[in-house]
Amino acid sequence: MGTALTPLCSPMASFRIRQYQDQDYEAVRAMFARGILEHAPAGFRHVLRSARVRLALLAVFVAARAAAGSWVLGLGAVALALVLLWVLVRSLSAEYVRDALGTDLCDVPGTYLRPDRRFWVAEEGGTVVGMVAAVPAGRGELELKRMSVSREHRGRGLARALCREVLGFARARGYGAVVLSTSMVQVAAQRLYEGQGFRRVGASYPSLLGTLLNFQIFHYRCDLGDGTK
Repeated sequence: MGTALTPLCSPMASFRIRQYQDQDYEAVRAMFARGILEHAPAGFRHVLRSARVRLALLAVFVAARAAAGSWVLGLGAVALALVLLWVLVRSLSAEYVRDALGTDLCDVPGTYLRPDRRFWVAEEGGTVVGMVAAVPAGRGELELKRMSVSREHRGRGLARALCREVLGFARARGYGAVVLSTSMVQVAAQRLYEGQGFRRVGASYPSLLGTLLNFQIFHYRCDLGDGTK
């Protein structure tokens, strides 16, 4: 698929969406890591809203106060528990980033630059500001992966353009559906995908820690009609 100029919202702004090139390696990896890790605070807030977690923090406070006979030490124990909880929540994102950087994003050409898959970047002024990939998922489905847009360039339709690039590729190759996964705290991404015709079809936990923290991954699907694959 050839490169395309994609004008977005502001009449002064234009973005070139093109296939990945070797010189994009560091920019792509850094953007992906930042994009995932910035959701850790939202994940932490989600965990704190859990009744189970609040009950556990109350139990920590009561136990510490009873053991030490001091309100101050009880509050200190809760503060320590909150720090530990933050570390655990952030580790979910950090582990996901480490896995991606050590696998497909370690060898983008070998993983994605094949006839049946793609890796696109969006470029403005010579700087990579967005990315998305697509790989076959079996059963006539194409998977949208590694969607990320730099924070400074959000809200101008770039993610929508990247999403449509994947949908267009899927239709051109005869896929019957596009599937993807996103975390429960990535609300803006969920709205984007739903606006492009995706519907949520399931949810899962990424790990045992995710189960304990009630942190889910949502699964989406966009049916494209009768595919040929």
